Order: sequence, then structure tokens, then C-alpha cells
Amino acid sequence: MVARRCGLIGAGIGTSLSPALHETEGRHHHIGLTYTLFDTGNPADLERLLDEAERAGFAGLNITHPFKQQVIKHLDALSPQARDIGAVNTVVFRDGRRQGHNTDAYGFAESFRAGMPGAAVRHVVQLGAGGAGAACGHALRELGTQRLTIVDPDADRGGELADRLGAVHATEAVPELLADADGLVNASPVGMRHHPGTPLPAESLHRGLWVADIVYMPLETELLRAARALGLWTIGGTAMCAYQAAAAFELFTGRTPDIARMLLHLSQILERQC
Repeated sequence: MVARRCGLIGAGIGTSLSPALHETEGRHHHIGLTYTLFDTGNPADLERLLDEAERAGFAGLNITHPFKQQVIKHLDALSPQARDIGAVNTVVFRDGRRQGHNTDAYGFAESFRAGMPGAAVRHVVQLGAGGAGAACGHALRELGTQRLTIVDPDADRGGELADRLGAVHATEAVPELLADADGLVNASPVGMRHHPGTPLPAESLHRGLWVADIVYMPLETELLRAARALGLWTIGGTAMCAYQAAAAFELFTGRTPDIARMLLHLSQILERQC
């Protein structure tokens, strides 16, 4: 059996489902894949962990909050998409070089196409301009969004992403922003188990709006619950998680994963935890 070592660097990742997702898919491909969590939010740990993993023969590492942009300065090369997005969530170690990739944009775009076929995307309001927000914003442009409004309380971060995407930046999610929007994307951490609540008042939602939330733990966020109570078309973060993980798995192993199998596996895990 072929062996592979992979892992994830990020803060608050103790409950991450990535080990189960990657290791189980590895067994289907007769790969003895081990996936290690490196739980830290300390920037000083990032370079050290990259060095240690590379020396230990890891195939690569996934990168999550708060390091998706910070990791770039520690890499030798970026894929074209990672360069355009300005954020990396997958690092591959190969031939003495570190290459950064972004599978989040692919994950969001594919999950949206599968979960909301035919949805209008003329005007979309997106909450969050961090690493995941950058990926979602690029995916929305790819999906055909003509008018994109980025909402982020960090004026510098939100403004920089808006400039790169040709979008409008706002520091607050006021109801007026959604008045004529086709859809709302939550790419902020609000709604996660450690960041409960809604990223904007539920009263801002209106009929005819679709809502996508990239948070997948919990399975149903407060935002999704409020949207579904109004009968709105919604999609959670489960599919995005599975698609981005599948793309990372292929980068780490060179094997084409069964995305449907990974999505089913992830859904089963999440349902057991509810």
C-alpha cells in the first residue's frame, strides 16, 4: 500500500473533519494516508511547521484561517488561480519546492452549480473578505456575477479585495445593500460553532433572495435557518467542503477522488454530529 502524509495548519481546528475525509478516501485508493492537525493561531509557528512537515516527507498541507494569505511568503510558486485570488489553502511539497494552490474557489463554484442550478447571479452581496472570501468572490465572477458587493468591517482588507474584483466595498451589512440583490454569500466565520449568531439581521432577508453559507459546522447555521423559514433557496457549506477537499486530495496523491463518495461520507459524519 502506498503511504502519504498530509495535514492541516490553522487555528481552532480540533474538530476538523479533514482527517476522516482524506484518510477514508485514501483507503479506497489503497493509499495509507495519514492526515495530521497542527492547531495554532500563532504566526511564528507557520514557517516552523512548514519546514518540519517538508523535512518529514509530507506530500503537502492544507492551510486555513488565519494563514491563507500569510503562507504565501513562505512558498516558492503559486498556481495561476492562487496568484489571482491572493490566498492559498493547499501547499504541495514536490522536488524540493513548495507550490501553493487554492481549491476553495473551485469548491464554491462547483457546489453552487450543483446546489443552485440556474440561480440568478447578476447582483450578489458577499460577507467576508478574508482568504475564503477572496476565493468565493473570484468564483462568483466566474459564475457570471456582474455586480458584486463585498462587506467586511476591515476597511483595508475589504477595499483591497473589492479593488481586485472590480467590486464595491461596504463596512456594514445594512438592509439597503440586499434590496435588489439576487443572492447573499456568507464567507465570514460568523455562524461557526465558535462564532455563533448571524452576520446580519435576519430582517434584512427578503423573498426572491437566495442564500449560500460556506460554514459547514454546524450543518444548519442561524443564517440558513432564518432563510429557510422564509422559504428562500439555500445552500450550506457541506458541498464546498467536499469539493475543495477532493481537489486537494488529488494534488496530494495524484489520484482522482470520487467526489460523490466524499460528499456522502461528509454528510453522514455531519448528520451523526447533529
